[in-house]
This record gives sequence, C-alpha cells and structure tokens, in this order.
Amino acid sequence: MKKAITFTLFAILSSFPCAAAVSGEAVYQKRCAGCHDHAGESTPPRDTLKQLSVARIMRTLDFGVMINVAYVLSREEREAVANYLGVERPDAPVPSQAYCADRTVNIGASPSPAWKGWGPDLSNTRYTTTSGITLDQVGKLKLKWAYAFEGDVSSFGAPTVLGHTLFVGSAGGAVQALSTDSGCVHWVYQASGPVRTAMVAVPNGKTHVLVFSDLTGWTYGVEAETGRLLWKKKPEPHDTTRLTGSAAVHDGVVFVPAASWEETRSSNPEYPCCTFRGSVTALRAKDGTEVWKTYTIREKPHEIEKIAGSVGTWGPSGAGVWGSPTLDAKRGLLYIATGDNFSTPATDMSDSVLALEVKTGRIVWSKQVTPGDIFSGVCSGGKCPGPDYDFGSSVIIEKLPNGREILLAGQKSGVVYALDPDHKGEILWQTRVGKGGTNGGVQWGMASDGQKVYAAVSDLVRKPVPGAVVQVGLPPDPTQGGGLTALRISNGEKVWYAAPQPCGTSPKCSPAQPAAVTAIPGVVFSGSVDGHLRAFATEDGRVLWDFNTARDYQTANGVPGKGGSLDGAGPVIVGGMLFVNSGYARNGGSPGNVLLAFAPEE
Repeated sequence: MKKAITFTLFAILSSFPCAAAVSGEAVYQKRCAGCHDHAGESTPPRDTLKQLSVARIMRTLDFGVMINVAYVLSREEREAVANYLGVERPDAPVPSQAYCADRTVNIGASPSPAWKGWGPDLSNTRYTTTSGITLDQVGKLKLKWAYAFEGDVSSFGAPTVLGHTLFVGSAGGAVQALSTDSGCVHWVYQASGPVRTAMVAVPNGKTHVLVFSDLTGWTYGVEAETGRLLWKKKPEPHDTTRLTGSAAVHDGVVFVPAASWEETRSSNPEYPCCTFRGSVTALRAKDGTEVWKTYTIREKPHEIEKIAGSVGTWGPSGAGVWGSPTLDAKRGLLYIATGDNFSTPATDMSDSVLALEVKTGRIVWSKQVTPGDIFSGVCSGGKCPGPDYDFGSSVIIEKLPNGREILLAGQKSGVVYALDPDHKGEILWQTRVGKGGTNGGVQWGMASDGQKVYAAVSDLVRKPVPGAVVQVGLPPDPTQGGGLTALRISNGEKVWYAAPQPCGTSPKCSPAQPAAVTAIPGVVFSGSVDGHLRAFATEDGRVLWDFNTARDYQTANGVPGKGGSLDGAGPVIVGGMLFVNSGYARNGGSPGNVLLAFAPEE
C-alpha cells in the first residue's frame, strides 16, 4: 500500500510542468537561436553573448532591449537561458572615486528636506509648497550633476529624498544612496530584480527601515543608514508578479500593491492564461511579517468553460494595482485603483477605485468605471472584449475650497474622475483630457495644487504589426500623442490645455507625455517621450522652461551616461533641487541610463 501511494504521489508531482528543470539550451534554441546564430549588424552572435555576465543578460531580458522577446518567458526560462549563455561573475563594482569621502548617512527623526515616497506626502497630490524653488527661479534651472547606472539601458527608479541623501533603484537592481549635493555614493545594495518603486523610510529605533520592491516580486527592508539587508519577502507568490507601485506607510506598517506582466506573457500560445489576481499586502516594516492581504478579485481562478466570446483557459484574473496606495488617515482608509481583467469572466472590481480599511484590509466600497474590460495577449487577432483602460496612476485626496474632500483618479481611457469618499465613491464629475487607449490617457500620475488638477496624457501611437496584440518596442508615430490639461477640481471644468510640442525627426521621437507630473506653486513639470522636461505655468499653461535630456553626460560616478525618453516616475522637487530620470526604453522610447539633478543658477 505504501509503495502504491508513493508511486501515485510521484506520478502526480511529475505531471506538473515545474517538476522538470528548465533547459537553458532548449530555451535558447527555441527563442533566441534564430537571430543570434545568424547574427546581423545589430544582433550580437552567440559567442559575444557568452562573454557577458549572467546578471547583465538577466537585465537585458527583464527590462532591456530583449524585453519584447522575454515577455512570453517564465522567470525560470529567463534564468535558465541567462545561465546557459552567460558567465557567472559579479557586475563591475562602483568605481572607488564615486564614493563620498564621508559615507555616513544621517536621516534623523524628522528629516528635512524630504520627499518621502511616490509623493511628498500620503495624499499623492505630487504637489509641494516647500520645494525650495520659486516660480521666478524655474527659468534659471541648470544641470548640477548627473549619475549613470552602470550597464543599464533604462532609467526608471522613483527617487526618495531624506535630508541630504537620495535613495533610488535601477533597472539593474542596484539601489543607491547618493548625496544630493554632488551625486557621490554612500552605499549600494544589489536587489534580485529591477527596482522602480520609490522607497519609504520607517523609524526603527535609532535607525530606519527602507522599504522598496522589485519587478520580479520581491519586497525588501534595508537599513537606510547602511544599506544592510534586514528582511526580504515575496508578498505575492505568482511568478508573473510585477511590483511597480511604491508602498504607502502608516503606523509602522507598509502597504505593498501587486500587479503583473501575465497580460503580455499570455501572448505565448503555450501559456495557460490566466491566474494572477491583483492585491495589496500589509507588512510590518521592522521584519516583513504579514498583517493582512486583500485581493482585488474575490474568486480564485479556475478552468473556464470554452464558449464563444470567452478569453483564456483560466479565470477570473487581472485587476492588478500598478500605482501607490493613498492613505486617508481621517477615515482610516486606503485607496487603490485597479487594472483590467486578463481573462473571462469579467469581475466587478477591475478598472475601479477601491477603499480598504487600513487596519484589516476589508474592502469598504468599490467604484467601477469601465465594466467588462478584458484585455491580454491571448486575444486572437488583436480583438478583445475590453479597451484596456487600466488605472495605472495613484488616487489623489484633495480638499475643495469649501473644505469638502474629494478623490481624483486619471485613467488610460483619457478621462479624469472626481469621486466622493463619503458616498462610496459616487462620481461627482468626469472630464475627458485625451483620446485614451492601450498606450493612451493618464499613465503614471497627475498632480493637484488644491485649485486645479494637472493631467498629462500619453496617447502614444505606434506603427502596428497586423494581428499583433502586444507591440512593445515598436517605433512611435512622431506626430501623435501628448498634451497637458488643467481642470478645476470643484467641477471638472477645463481651465487650459497645453498642446504637445513638435517632436522632431529622430527615429524614436514622440510627443507623448506618459510620465507622472509634479507641481509647485505656479509651476507644473511634465516630461515627454522625446526626452524633453518642460515647466508650464499653472495660470495659463505657457512653457516657462524646456530642457532636452536626450544627450550624453559626464557623470559624477565616472560611468558613461546617456539620456533618452522620459516616462514612469516624474520629477522630484525638494531642497532647492529637481531630480529626474532620463532613458525609458519601453513603448518605443529611447534608452538611457541617467539620473539628473538640477538647481537654479545663482
């Protein structure tokens, strides 16, 4: 009997795909050999790949020039092919001359100046009155220093500033603590995957726990003063988890949102789409232990009946949380916004704004604005039941002149919504600011100054491949996209519209403005895919300052630096300085590897 049970168990375990080790050679032959064994001028041959480090190849697959191919590969397949091709050696260390003479990091109990995460405060307005830069100084902004991320072709980490130290992640997974004065290095911690989230610092006795996440699903607690790892945890075990949203923090607990790249991985016809569910996990900052976890889809995925109009073989799925949660301490709530469904059936909390109880994670209310939005690479011929109108940006809490509070949310549909937090998210007004679409509408974040909300739109258009659903990396149309709109928050009325600036003639030029915007009194900053960072007057939208970041730089750390497209995290303005990344290689953008620091010329 025991033998029979053992045999049965062995048979069951052997039936799972993950039971067998993935062959890197097999993955290479199937996915890579067609190009690299017959390399042309722009494709390195296999012999060249075999001289690269495993870590460098992983970076290229995770968020580099090969991301379009790697989207259909599992994590195990990426690691297997990287180990098959690459050399196991550490990446080049930070040059000794790049380190600060004094590597001490002192944050203190109340660091000043401070930009503490995705925004300067928990309301996610991305507006500050204490930036140290005035309206009159904006036109005098000059580059003070540049820092290059060694070996990377994308620069997307959201900076956090505490006192005179800037913390930022990179596509290569290197987390740096830099001096805001000069860009010299205090310490470097190497994460397991690309880090794009802003870091939040939580007091822990005389030191601080720096909490951040990576694009392979890990969340970390690192001592802010030294870079020493305190804990490391996967809040969501699904192998397609992508942690893009910065954590929110309250009373020693961090709230980590989870999204996924399963939507695009499902374009692999061999992949059984889809089983990921979006979530928020509350972790104790001091040790990473779980306090609660809430899914945005109540029902667990199961095999679905294949009928006309159905999408995928497993469901329900999707409704990821891409942006940072927004804390409402007054009501004891946490607001999140969700993405679309990946497969049938559609659920009631996709493309929604949700209010969660801070202490328990219980969903207090939800407001869906686009029902039935199902979109993924499994849709045949590019036809999906849904328009792909995710919420990718964070919800904003704002106070009207009469003292009443509202919630503001910008969607990929190109529509901005105002919701009532006291009446279960009832829509107060909605205003269209862009065309919307898969790469359209509000992408990464708006800003609000208490009078107006500022919404930049992507509306990027790429030259399509017939029948393809996922078109990451294709060149953009240089004549379409972009635009910045100011809306009156009391009623949604359009105050002004700043049309996109002409793009130029470079091969990857686009006027699209997908990056998060940032505002200070009298000024709102918005970056574009063509590499320009511009300052607009909040009064009428006229351009006050324009800097083209797409060029080469001499850097503070001595590493070759190059700017490119602006996307993802917007500028951080604090302590009399402006910090912004340049070089976002996704969505047809131009690659780059720099963090830039500006200050007014005296």
